[in-house]
Amino acid sequence: MAVALNRLGTPILAALLVLMIGGALLLGLRSYDRDYVVSVEDDGSAVTKIIADRFAGASSLKVSEMSGTIQSTARDVRGFGLLKSDQVVKMPFSVDYFIDVSRIGADDLEWNADSRTLIVNAPDVKPAKPNVDEAARTLVRTSGLFVTRQAGEELSRRVSAHAQGRAEQEARSPARMARAREYGRAALAKLMAAPLEAAGQGGARVIVTFPAERAGDNRDQWDVTTPINEVLANRRAAR
Repeated sequence: MAVALNRLGTPILAALLVLMIGGALLLGLRSYDRDYVVSVEDDGSAVTKIIADRFAGASSLKVSEMSGTIQSTARDVRGFGLLKSDQVVKMPFSVDYFIDVSRIGADDLEWNADSRTLIVNAPDVKPAKPNVDEAARTLVRTSGLFVTRQAGEELSRRVSAHAQGRAEQEARSPARMARAREYGRAALAKLMAAPLEAAGQGGARVIVTFPAERAGDNRDQWDVTTPINEVLANRRAAR
């Protein structure tokens, strides 16, 4: 029996290897078709269509959004430095901020019955990938003695990359993150209101903390039980 298995082992392994390689090639071809092959109508004209889609469940709570207009610039130099071109583009952008509530477990909730206080030790707020709306550009200014098609394409690519990078940098700045955490506290406190009410603890105090703050054990300063409309009104009045 052992001899038979040894004899069969090599062909079986070889067959499995072939199947694995074939599967990888098939996936590679599908990815290539999705990303690089142009879909056309029967007459050969390109068609606008969804090439690939994917659905996924969400467990994150959107707590705030930053939006505005971003200006992006780029330069291209060709022809041994003789052909220089620049491009300036202005376009709207937005960034959403989320808290992954699926990471909040029983160990992250502390209840003080005497003071009727619920402490929520939440994960930090995370900014999503910025959405730069290039289709809604308000300004496109290209300058240069002679801008080739290749130079124009490269300028467009660089402008997009620069805009994306600048928006991400701004979204993660300390000031923006601090503001997002303020809204995160209010959103989580509002989210906890229903289960507290169901448990017969309506109107209980809610304190929300984030990882960097818990090191200092200053959780009492984060009381956000004031109704959310009053919290936002107070912030607007303080500006």
